[in-house]
Amino acid sequence: MRTGATVAALSGALVLSAVLVPVALADGDKPYPLDVSFSNITINKGKPIVAGTTGALTVPITYTLTHGADVDIAAEDFFTDVELYYGASYVNAEAGLSGDDWAHCTAASPTVAHCTQSIVIRPARDLFDATAGKWKAFAYARELNGQDPGSDDYDVTKTGSVEKEGIAGPSVLRLAKLTVNASPEPVRKGATITVTGRLTRAGWEGANYTGYGNQAVKLQFRKSGTNTYTTVKTIRTAANGDLKTTVRATVDGFFRYVSSTTTTTADAYAAPDFIDVK
Repeated sequence: MRTGATVAALSGALVLSAVLVPVALADGDKPYPLDVSFSNITINKGKPIVAGTTGALTVPITYTLTHGADVDIAAEDFFTDVELYYGASYVNAEAGLSGDDWAHCTAASPTVAHCTQSIVIRPARDLFDATAGKWKAFAYARELNGQDPGSDDYDVTKTGSVEKEGIAGPSVLRLAKLTVNASPEPVRKGATITVTGRLTRAGWEGANYTGYGNQAVKLQFRKSGTNTYTTVKTIRTAANGDLKTTVRATVDGFFRYVSSTTTTTADAYAAPDFIDVK
């Protein structure tokens, strides 16, 4: 079992797992290339990871591991894993996430295995606002051949290793929230309605929600008795995330605001507000 399950850092190198970086590497020796390759890596079922400010998110990861016939994936000292990182490279990543346990692999044939694992993210502890956006994945496998990396006679050249970085990973996005209020209500037909609201998004470092300014937001309307919303107009949020516009009252129905996904923030839908037109 791994310790220090989830790792995050804004500066310096990403902290690597103990078995991945043995001390003997400092002598210039290296593990022999391991006959293992990775494919079909799927993170969070192919969907963006959308994180609020509280609780924990469990991110599932699956992949296919293809290996030489002489690689024993069932050995106790064989390890494989997929981690997530944000930055130009794994070693110089600005932030990283890893799971509590190594991946569990089930043989599909003598040389192919299907692997599963998960990463638990606690946003207020593990994420930084500046690292919202596109992340990458790092996959590796290692066989120790019965050796203990902590022993004095550990010989890194007798271990096998393979690493692959720069794998396309998921977007890690800040959760957004929208409100809407149409007034006055009830309203006379043909009168002016003022529709207000606010767009906020998760601040992971402050564990709070702050206004998301200068964002395009659609005002939509659904007539009572129907299921389809129609966009009435598009407006932009103020610097503090506030929204305000006016429309004419015509029939009973529901107003809502809708924002789109950006490179750092998920989309949001306000709970509909009913307007009674007399």
